[in-house]
Amino acid sequence: MNFLSDILQLISWALILLGSIMVIIGALGSLRLPDFWSRLHAASVTDSGGVILILLGMGIHSGFNLITFKLFLIGVFLFITGPTSSHAVANAALVSGVKMPSKKKKKTGAKK
Repeated sequence: MNFLSDILQLISWALILLGSIMVIIGALGSLRLPDFWSRLHAASVTDSGGVILILLGMGIHSGFNLITFKLFLIGVFLFITGPTSSHAVANAALVSGVKMPSKKKKKTGAKK
């Protein structure tokens, strides 16, 4: 039984670590990306992916009890409200006039 407990602990810490890395990468993306739309995408992917992985790892770590059920409810709430809030922010930005970045074609070759 001790071996199974150790394996579950390793899985839970791996999920928590992976989720934390996703959240850090998303935060850096929100700071470093050039325009509003790219930053919004980085923030929404972080919410949907990283936080769910962290909650899943914490649920496995705590065992299967009332705490796990509460973490599951928090995860469902975040899974529903995260994309919805990102969509609302994107819609408000589009209505207020934030332009999408235009694709610039680089000319390659010799100058005439």
